[in-house]
Amino acid sequence: MGIFEKLRQGLSKTRKSLVENTTSLFSGRAIDENLLEELEELLIMADVGPQSASSITTALRENVKKGKIRNAAGLKTLLKEEIKKILKQGPKIICAGEKPYVILTVGVNGVGKTTTIGKLARRFTDSGFSVTLAAADTFRAAAIEQLEIWAQRSGSQIVKHRSGADSAAVAFDAVASARAKNIDTVIIDTAGRLHTKTNLMEELKKVKRVVSKEVSSAPHEVLLVVDATSGQNAIIQAKIFNEAVGVTGIALTKLDGTAKGGIILAINKELGIPVKLIGVGEAVDDLQDFNAEDFVEALFG
Repeated sequence: MGIFEKLRQGLSKTRKSLVENTTSLFSGRAIDENLLEELEELLIMADVGPQSASSITTALRENVKKGKIRNAAGLKTLLKEEIKKILKQGPKIICAGEKPYVILTVGVNGVGKTTTIGKLARRFTDSGFSVTLAAADTFRAAAIEQLEIWAQRSGSQIVKHRSGADSAAVAFDAVASARAKNIDTVIIDTAGRLHTKTNLMEELKKVKRVVSKEVSSAPHEVLLVVDATSGQNAIIQAKIFNEAVGVTGIALTKLDGTAKGGIILAINKELGIPVKLIGVGEAVDDLQDFNAEDFVEALFG
């Protein structure tokens, strides 16, 4: 199965809730204010978010008034175009510039953070880059063990301390070790207990500060991993992590398990943070670079 087909298959639940429902809504209906209000409600129910839903329906309403939309087919085409306008596509995550290229990975527990790190590491090693994984989630012994397994699977090195150790010390040692060994990339795992805990955010700030002492331009990427099935909760998480450490990109996991993949629009519209990676399945190659054009085509296709 090709990458596009995997994306299309992964978005099947979202497509059913969003696109098929809108197609059904448009069928045999006059394009009037009542229809547009129902469409806005439908978009909100798909977790597109109130700002995105309002922006889309306002644009459609203006085009209806101008006589640019005359039938359901025209409305669907314009809906697709408005969705494309909202989706921001950031630069891909690649090993470039100063070595090591440091990726600080953050997110609450249970979103697939360690798995995302492992898949990303595998992608880099398959492309011929050397990788060091930093087991800085010292709060859970299981997180260290899980990262060790991914280090073996991906052919990466791992730097770890005992469970309960200072996470910033682990991150610092990993970056220092990678620098000494001329390793291309360091991916840092971090703790993800309740995102409302102030001490966790202070811990993440410390990790970021310590890493920049070893490599002044690091971290080069602050990747927030969020679970697409968590809906609007993902927005709250993104706001809190962004305020603490300045998120540069989002990895949206478990898109294949939700009918509310519209959250990707809410993240872009409300936060302005680009989604850089999406997870559309369990396999290693199901972690894909986000491509706005492909995403919309797969959603509507």
